[in-house]
Amino acid sequence: MYYVYLIKKKSKGGDFYIGYTSNLENRLDQHGVLKEDLIYYEAYKDKYDATTREQQLKEFKSSWGQLKKRIMRSKL
Repeated sequence: MYYVYLIKKKSKGGDFYIGYTSNLENRLDQHGVLKEDLIYYEAYKDKYDATTREQQLKEFKSSWGQLKKRIMRSKL
């Protein structure tokens, strides 16, 4: 499995980091963040699908904006 994930950065600005990995727990450890800092993730069977989605979220502001809206609505 491959994962596209969104974590909250430790900086005061409250920015987010988007990435992909095949080992989510290990990657969170590498970032030095807790599981509570994991805001969102999507699972994919294919590496190409995961990397394509990661690029989509990073490059296309509308994709990122739609995801942020979904996340904010789920917190209500």
